[in-house]
Amino acid sequence: MLGQKILRAIENTEMSVFAQDLDLRYSWVSNASRSWLAGVKAGLSDDDILSGAAAARSMEMKREVLASGKAVRYEMSIVQGSQTRWYDISVDIDRDDDGEACGVIGTSFDITDQKRREETLKTLLRELSHRSKNLLAIIQSLASQTARHSLTVPEFLVRFRGRIQSLSYSQDIVTDADWRGADLESLVTTQVERYAPDGMDQIEFRPIGVYLSPTASLHVGLALHELAVNAASYGSLSVPGGRVTIGAHVEKVGDEATLVVVWQERGGPRVRPERDARFGTSTLERIVPNAVGGEARLEYLPEGIRYTLTIPEAQFEVMPSPRAS
Repeated sequence: MLGQKILRAIENTEMSVFAQDLDLRYSWVSNASRSWLAGVKAGLSDDDILSGAAAARSMEMKREVLASGKAVRYEMSIVQGSQTRWYDISVDIDRDDDGEACGVIGTSFDITDQKRREETLKTLLRELSHRSKNLLAIIQSLASQTARHSLTVPEFLVRFRGRIQSLSYSQDIVTDADWRGADLESLVTTQVERYAPDGMDQIEFRPIGVYLSPTASLHVGLALHELAVNAASYGSLSVPGGRVTIGAHVEKVGDEATLVVVWQERGGPRVRPERDARFGTSTLERIVPNAVGGEARLEYLPEGIRYTLTIPEAQFEVMPSPRAS
């Protein structure tokens, strides 16, 4: 009676229970409908129901139990239809009423979902490791570039801290979007608004529905930071009435789409044609375009600095327009 109740309770689980004789032929199987044991009939062996490698492994483990008298536990993958399913199998010696070995008895538990979660976790950890290395490479590059153009340690600390903070803001947006990336509007608001005395009233930006990849998000955010800091210190955001226009549009060149982002300053102090070492030109002209696989142009126009960055299609996706209700 107790055995019947136990087997009945098992019917509501992913576990199958089986018994085999000394020749490793199945005597009976319970709750097999969901597992690899579904087609088992009395008298069959693993050679009859499994493929070569799986059958050999299963028979080997069970012979070990018969030889040693000790229980074993192992995992086995089995192709069922178009899917590979994993099972956690435990096998122990089976004894008759006189205590003599009469075969093996075991359980098979479907752990496919667990294996898939483990594989997903491994993939996420590999991706996290990859992104962490990329981020460290960016920080190393920023440290070198900042040190090269800083005359004093305090100047280096201020500039380097600002750039790290910029990366942090962009990283927060990327993380909140489940590592998908960041929309350009969020980057503009986060990186530029805090440097404008009148907030976004000094920034003209018409949102465009594009999502940047994680790599592009960090580097475009960094470019916006450099431009905003310079504008707040020496450019159009350093005086009342100064304005910044940020334009973005997608261009089609043959079969390839390119995102073009343009920063244009107006209403600030007249710009000198020579380059200012205090300005992060290396970041804007080399680091950012190289990282996204695009091109950049920094122009010192009399009315204000203009920066143009082109980003290839691999680094962004156009978001679908919301349907009118």
